[in-house]
Amino acid sequence: MHKIVIIDDHPLMRKGLALSLDAEVDLSVVGQMNSAEEAMDDLERLEPDLAIIDISLPGMSGMELVKHLQARMPDMRTLVVSRHDESLYAERAIRAGARGYIMKLEAGDVIVKAVRHVMSGGIYVSDEINERLLLSMASGGRERITQSPLEVLSDRELEVFELTGRGIGTRDIAERLHLSVKTVESYRARIKKKLNLDSATELMQHAVQWVESESAS
Repeated sequence: MHKIVIIDDHPLMRKGLALSLDAEVDLSVVGQMNSAEEAMDDLERLEPDLAIIDISLPGMSGMELVKHLQARMPDMRTLVVSRHDESLYAERAIRAGARGYIMKLEAGDVIVKAVRHVMSGGIYVSDEINERLLLSMASGGRERITQSPLEVLSDRELEVFELTGRGIGTRDIAERLHLSVKTVESYRARIKKKLNLDSATELMQHAVQWVESESAS
């Protein structure tokens, strides 16, 4: 029996995932958490075999949680689920230590398939992303798997960019990400430089447009 925890701040998503997984004789959901901080407190006690983690969590992001768990509990596997474009996030998740990336819109049986694949020692991504990852590896990592201009951003810069696009202020971003206001401002300055944006207003417009396009996809 494989023990699984689900870390997602959407109760309906957690419930739906738990129902699909608990229906399988070899899978058991032993815990559900709505934040990375709550998960960090409970995971060592629960000792799960697998954590299913949403990228967009309040406070510490799912990507940061994957990195922390890779360092603290290297024997526990992680599978990232997200509504975000896999071409931008899948490789980041794998690099962070996740054993798979799957879109939230996938049917329950596909998610069960992904869980089983990860638990058997494999890495689960879509066929398209798998091909791109292999091409990236074949080129020694010189080729990126996506041509999105946002690929030039680091994981943390992408978090700041997304939160900016959601209309969250600098102080609130700093509090969510456990950073200083000065550090957030520094990230924003780097984002502007990397994306060739001239002003904070242009950065905000660019970020809002991207978040809206993500939500619509």
